[in-house]
Amino acid sequence: MSVAAGGGAAKIDKTKLMMYGLGGGVLGIYLAHVLNEVTGTDYFSFLAGLGVIAAVVMGSDAVRRVCSYGIGTGVPSIGLMAMGMGLVAAMFGLSIGGVAGPIIGIAVSMGFGYVVGLLTNKIIKMNIPVLEEALMTLGGAGAIVLIGLGVMISGVIDYRVIIANVIDTGYIAIVFIIGSLAILHPFNANLGPDETQDRTLVHSVSAGALAMFAVGIASLETIGVEGFVSIFVAAVVWIVFFKKFFDLVKRDSAGVKGTGLLPEGGM
Repeated sequence: MSVAAGGGAAKIDKTKLMMYGLGGGVLGIYLAHVLNEVTGTDYFSFLAGLGVIAAVVMGSDAVRRVCSYGIGTGVPSIGLMAMGMGLVAAMFGLSIGGVAGPIIGIAVSMGFGYVVGLLTNKIIKMNIPVLEEALMTLGGAGAIVLIGLGVMISGVIDYRVIIANVIDTGYIAIVFIIGSLAILHPFNANLGPDETQDRTLVHSVSAGALAMFAVGIASLETIGVEGFVSIFVAAVVWIVFFKKFFDLVKRDSAGVKGTGLLPEGGM
């Protein structure tokens, strides 16, 4: 199977992106929890949102790698699958692990992803070389996004509080859809022979910031005015990185040469 959807070579190594995504995601979630607990406020919930953005970048690069094999409509599907694996694993980890729940949930979700990739290649015979590793990465990204956005809404790593503030309120629907879109949309919006990794990943930061912004609005109902910090930080990140994305769009579009009109009867 040949590469069909992605154009540019990777400038940033996938291992580095995974380290940044996992490390930044976990760090953001735990910093938000610890600082909120120490200060007795929810002002630091935005840090979990920044961790989500790190995971979104990692997940978007995994989508880029696996969907470059010409999966086509599988781009949205694989983003939703990442969040599905992440949701089940995240709730499992939080329910049994207490404060260690995020790490357990992320590990279980990555395990899910690897097994699904293995079965897809061995049984369905898709024969995509990077599928196992990419789905493992996407599983981890999905879990971090779900837990991070959940901590933004609830302010703490606590299964009961997250159930009450995220699941029972129905905000899980927003978290699931906006998290899926943040992971799948960047490559979907940039795919084609002129796609480049830097443009896709810069776009993923702006998409992650939009997810953070939306959940920040939802958090106003659960943690009060402290949610405005998340909204403000998300807005700043979005403005900065969407401008960078637009600059990269202009850079790459300037390199596309017109082929002229088709000759009469050329079809």
